[in-house]
Amino acid sequence: MKGSNFDYAQQAMDTTASTSDISARKPSNHKLKLVGASIVAVGAITFATQQAQALSALAVVNGITANGGVGVSKDILYGDEPLQDLDIYYPKLLAQGMKAGNTIVDTYPMVVFVHGGSWESGSKDEYAFVGQSLAQAGYVTAVINYRKAPEHVYPDYVKDAAQAVAWSINNASSIHVDPKRLAVIGHSAGAFNAVAAVSNEDFLTPYGIKPNDIAAVIGIAGPYSYDFRKFASVTAFSADDTPDDVMPDRQIKGTQPPYLLLTAENDKTVHDTNTIKMTQALNDYGANVENGQIKGASHATSIGAMAPPLRWVNDVRAQVLTYLNKTLK
Repeated sequence: MKGSNFDYAQQAMDTTASTSDISARKPSNHKLKLVGASIVAVGAITFATQQAQALSALAVVNGITANGGVGVSKDILYGDEPLQDLDIYYPKLLAQGMKAGNTIVDTYPMVVFVHGGSWESGSKDEYAFVGQSLAQAGYVTAVINYRKAPEHVYPDYVKDAAQAVAWSINNASSIHVDPKRLAVIGHSAGAFNAVAAVSNEDFLTPYGIKPNDIAAVIGIAGPYSYDFRKFASVTAFSADDTPDDVMPDRQIKGTQPPYLLLTAENDKTVHDTNTIKMTQALNDYGANVENGQIKGASHATSIGAMAPPLRWVNDVRAQVLTYLNKTLK
């Protein structure tokens, strides 16, 4: 489907698409907000409103995403380092009950979302539309920040994803979540972080958590198996690292949860060979893996269309929600 609105939206989002494994472009660095809110912010529920942001494709997406009554707790720390913080989006009925101070009996399934940006750029605020979209579908959703390259290289950002997952499980009762119904989703570099953090038990073990304590993992257009030394993303890894040392398809340890690995049909940034190799590695290990292709999607629209007003662009939201409904509800 093509038209002026589609062309504008796709062009805008493609302009700021994050790079991962086949692009030689250097991503522009975004100014990241350093926060210091305490965990008590969990109880401070406000209805989601759009704040002024620098003009970008993601800001446009956020600007047209209605909050749908979703509630949000902002800038909650999951660690002690800068950028180790997250925002939690609550489904409408839960947000209303929390704001009113009602006794909440029901528990909800949860998603932890890890954004992309070639490990150097992006922030949780730019991906508010993902949190809102999933909360509108009934999932308590944490959209996380993590430490960025080049100041922080592998494995710091993977450790951050694991720590955010552990925080979500350990604080499940405070946010009315069933910790046995928690999924992790990542896009692009964030898919690398999410898959690496769960598929290698070494990242979760420090928190007393096993990979199969996670109910499901969804990776969208992730660079799980490539030679980063040949691309601009080399700055996200140590000088002595090799693909065998760091790529998730070569670091699988522990009993695995089920996976959904999605590719974008028109992805010019991350080759689908990444998903093919990651799927093969997980299958060889004995894990349950499903694959899907997002028809007509570019690398950018494979996440941009998670915004409900853009669901007509492609079916990524439908595929994600179908899998979450099957594995978490």
